[in-house]
Order: sequence, then C-alpha cells, then structure tokens
Amino acid sequence: MKKKIALLAFGVCACSMIYAQYTTDKLVGEKHENTIDSLKTSEYPYLLPIWGEKVARKGFKLPKSAGISAQYIYQQSDIVISNLQVGFNGGQKYNLDQIVRFNNAVATSNGVNIRPDVWVFPFLNVYAIFAKSKTSTAIDAGVWVPDSSTWNKILDLNTKANFDATTYGFGITPTVGFGGFFIILDVNFTWTDISALNKPAFASIFGPRIGKTITWANRPERAWTIWAGGFRVNLNSTTEGNLSTSELFPVDEWGKKIDTASMKVDQSQQKVDAWWEGLTPVEQKNPVNIAKYGTANAALAKAGGIIDAASEAVSNAGSSSVQYSLDKTPKAKWNFLIGTQFQINRSWMIRAEYGFLGARTQFIGGLQYRFNF
Repeated sequence: MKKKIALLAFGVCACSMIYAQYTTDKLVGEKHENTIDSLKTSEYPYLLPIWGEKVARKGFKLPKSAGISAQYIYQQSDIVISNLQVGFNGGQKYNLDQIVRFNNAVATSNGVNIRPDVWVFPFLNVYAIFAKSKTSTAIDAGVWVPDSSTWNKILDLNTKANFDATTYGFGITPTVGFGGFFIILDVNFTWTDISALNKPAFASIFGPRIGKTITWANRPERAWTIWAGGFRVNLNSTTEGNLSTSELFPVDEWGKKIDTASMKVDQSQQKVDAWWEGLTPVEQKNPVNIAKYGTANAALAKAGGIIDAASEAVSNAGSSSVQYSLDKTPKAKWNFLIGTQFQINRSWMIRAEYGFLGARTQFIGGLQYRFNF
C-alpha cells in the first residue's frame, strides 16, 4: 500500500519544464544603424520564418530559424491528493478520503530533455519535447479511524517510490522584442508515461517572462540575456491505475501491520458501541448523536473492509491486483523564475534557469545549437 500510494502521487514532475529561446528583436539606436541599414537592403535567403524577409527589412534582427537543445532538469514539487479510491481484484472501490490523510506528498524528478524547435513566424516559435527522467515520490500519511470521542491514527504511511518516466509533448512561444527588451509567453503540453498508470499523465505549463539582452560592442554575435517571470502548472485531475499486490505488500512487513490495524479498528468499534449504549433513550434520539454514531460506524465499516481486503491481498500476493484512482493538484500552481543565457555566437548558446517560491523548486541548464534553412 505504501509504495502504491507513493506511485499515485506522481504527476507534477514530468520533465515538462521548458523555456523559450530569445526572440526576434527590433533594433533601435545609433549603435545599430549600420546593422539596420544592412537588414533593410539585404536579401533573406532562408525558407523560415514565414515573412522573414519582410520583417528583416523593417529593421528586425531574426534568430536562426531552427535549433535543437539538450538540457538537464531538476524539479521538486508539493502536490495535494484527494478522492483516493482503492479496490482489490476488480471488486468494490473504497473512498479513503477520511481514512487516509496526507500530511504531504513531494514529487522529485531528475531528467534529460531534448527539444527541437523552429520559428514558423518571426514572432512564433514551435517546438517538440522528448524527455527521460528518474522520478521519486515521497509521502507522509496516516490511516485514521474514529472512536466515541475523536479520530485516532492507527497506521503510519511514510515511504518513497522510485520509477522511470518518459515524457513527450509540444509547445508554442509567442514573443515580441524591442531594443533588446523582450516578452515571452511560453505554453507547452506534455504526456508522461510510467508503467503504474493506465494512461499517460497530462500536464500543461504557462511560462510568461520578461527580459533584456546585452550585446558586445566589438563582437555583435556575442550576447548576455537575463529574464524573470512565472511558471504555472496545470495537471489532469484524475489518475487511475492497476498494480500487482506482490509489488505493494511485502508479506513480512505488512502482515503484522495489518493485524495491528485490524485490532485497533475493533477496539474503536467497541468504544463507539459502548458510548452509544451508555446514552439514554432521549440522548439516542438527539440528531447530533445519531449523526455522530452513523458517521463513526460508516468510517469503521469502510476501514474494516479495506483492511480485510488488504489482508486477503497480502495472503495471495502472487495472484492479486489493486485498482486505484485519485485526484491530484499542485499545492501551488505558480512559482517565480529567474534565468540567463550566454550566446557564444548566433549558433551556440548556454542557458540556466531557476524556479523558486510557491511550493516548487526547479533548475534547468543546457546547451542549444541553431541553424538556418
């Protein structure tokens, strides 16, 4: 169960973090007069971007039209899990929202990302995403049941699961640049596949940025770019999957824990029954007491059912399966970004970006090569 719940928490760290390349720039100022005159009179011999020659003749400096980048990505995110449902061998699923309570769930990812891109229009970049990552999810949770007066934790769930992930997707980047300043509105959509999920996990990311490029007076192809912005993650809310119980329930570890949990459920039921029987007939007709008694019995029945099913699954770990579903959301959708790029020349660039604040920390660093066609 612990490994399963950790696998369920997967979703945010899908190596889908991408940042857009520097944009088409409208050159202004006396120091660029010669370049502007050259752009206005030179032919633009390349196929892309569309309208490239028209834009260049108006004094815009275009990046090379295509590129490919490779980057290392690290990301750690807090996520919120709700509507957890678990069933065994295709049988009834139990909603465990009241019973399983998550203190926190943290997903961490380390991966390599490959991104080919092309400028379709002078102010619109389109790219593809291919990534491989090592991902882990650490959860801190507990199993809770009520007695006559309060809810009590009967089992701790503190564990970490590791798995491999493959991510693919695409993105678009509308941009505008003027006098070295630029605005980027990066949007991408990714699907991440791991064996524990019935279908790939979907995520969309929006990353607005604003920045400035500084060029070398004696080396116009060399530049340093800095930017700041935001990073917003949106996940598909529902995750479903199916796992073998042999992966989830080590018999030696879980047999005693399940027996202890079952005993605590029985003890809680006895306290609830004793409390109810100790009430007077008038008190038993009180709507507050009726609701309290019904809620406690329902929760204990659910806990007892899932513990019995888990016990049977442990006993038949080689031939049993677990079905699950849950809803997940990032603890904070937004975080802040700062980044920089050093352009060695118009073909080679080195980049780094750091995200922080909110409930997410991320780092990306990589190398890009650009060319015209």
